Amino acid sequence: MRYQLYYWTGIQGRGEFVRLALEDAGADYVDVARVEGDRAMRPFLDGKMAGARPFAPPFLKAGRSVIAQVANILHFLGPPLALVPKAESRRLQALQWQLTIADAVAEVHDNHHPVAGSLYYEEQRDEAIRRAEVFRRERLPRFLGYFEQMLEAAGGRHALGRHSYVDLSLFQLVRGLEYAYPKAMRRLARRTTRLRALADRIEQRPNIAAYIASPRRIAFNTQGIFRHYPELDG
Repeated sequence: MRYQLYYWTGIQGRGEFVRLALEDAGADYVDVARVEGDRAMRPFLDGKMAGARPFAPPFLKAGRSVIAQVANILHFLGPPLALVPKAESRRLQALQWQLTIADAVAEVHDNHHPVAGSLYYEEQRDEAIRRAEVFRRERLPRFLGYFEQMLEAAGGRHALGRHSYVDLSLFQLVRGLEYAYPKAMRRLARRTTRLRALADRIEQRPNIAAYIASPRRIAFNTQGIFRHYPELDG
């Protein structure tokens, strides 16, 4: 099957979590908006196309199905891409991991847009500084501590004891946090050895290494979810 991924051009964003799974598996897919422009998503978002209507990108078209929400997309892709164990209990465990990663990503986004997504960062900078300070002190150690402990319980090398889409998403989360909060992440380095080692291993996987070296991998920037503003890093 040839998959069609729909996500905004110019940023990694939430679409990158899906893109990493497709790239790692060597799947046949097209990044539709990068070919046709962001306007290609509008008929789906307006409910003018067949299939379940997405609220926002990313969404994936697979045959006649339209699947939205990152965790839901990866739950769907896991079996055909061999990126999740076959047992239903393990698939649900992977989904739980992914939903928790989604919670962390949402908090990262809200650090630089704590008032409204429709406002520029400069219009809510003071609120962002206050929120990011709490995030660095309380929420970031809690999220990373949870993932580190779960990795240890699974044997230390993989989230589910074998390679899965969760490992790929943890890689993206770690690299995004290192870009956005380099000082905070350095302070947590000794407490996140397994997470950082996992990210390093994922980066060396042949398909992922080739993807990162290609123009398809957009660099982190101050338009996406993971943004580096020095004042938010303490």
